[in-house]
Amino acid sequence: MLSLFLLFFFVFGTVIGSFLNVVVLRYGAKTVSGRSICLSCGKALRWFELVPLMSFVAQNGRCRGCQTRISWQYFLVELITGLVFAAIAYKNLQLTTDNSQPVWWLVVGGELLLWCLLIMLSVYDLRHKIIPDALVYSAGALSLLILLFSYRETYNLQLTTYNFFSGFLFAAPFALIWFFSRGRAMGLGDAKLIVFFPWLLGLAKGLSALIIGFWLGAAISVAALVLKAAVSLLPRRLSPALRTRLRTLSLKTELPLGPFLVLGLFLVYLFGWDITGLGMLLGE
Repeated sequence: MLSLFLLFFFVFGTVIGSFLNVVVLRYGAKTVSGRSICLSCGKALRWFELVPLMSFVAQNGRCRGCQTRISWQYFLVELITGLVFAAIAYKNLQLTTDNSQPVWWLVVGGELLLWCLLIMLSVYDLRHKIIPDALVYSAGALSLLILLFSYRETYNLQLTTYNFFSGFLFAAPFALIWFFSRGRAMGLGDAKLIVFFPWLLGLAKGLSALIIGFWLGAAISVAALVLKAAVSLLPRRLSPALRTRLRTLSLKTELPLGPFLVLGLFLVYLFGWDITGLGMLLGE
């Protein structure tokens, strides 16, 4: 029964992930409605070309009309959204096995919506190296509602107050970096994103998510530079496409931080890591 329940959330997540792809690609346009088309040849896509995950695999990642390669973004966003939906459902089932209550579905629905916003925010940041205000403000508002709901459950005004104001304390150093570097060292969107880490997870786990997000970003940056050095040692006829992509990579290359922060946030949300031990002192 549990497997079927989680499978339902996974399949539902892949369908939502397909919609998130559309929103990210059409973000800023007047509407996200209209038929889905191939961006290369303009062919209107049939329903069987829009089945999440399976259509991409069946078509070998190519358009049926012009045979142009389809971006892996479509497949990966659908897969990640499906896994995130299943993980959220599983986590909430561990907290309470009674999923027949409206409150359970309200909490899960709110968290699903929040992570949809964070997935779109991450993909957009990867594509354009900017975090849209509409997405980060909407995610922040939902996180604040979750914080207020947690107060309703615990009635711990002191802890809720700490978590609220610590969000601005977390973000302040990064906002100052943005201000004094005039946006060259860090985007203001990253600071806005960091504000609601403790709102969602609490002060201690929010700090852990922030640290893990930076660790992940640093690890990927170092790994990319090592890969560039390794590829440069290979004969030029090997991996020409990869060599071209890595050619301009350097220590000054701009790296979108948002996706790594969101990944750190999700890992701590899912596993409850407190790498600083601060939670024991605060009684979280």
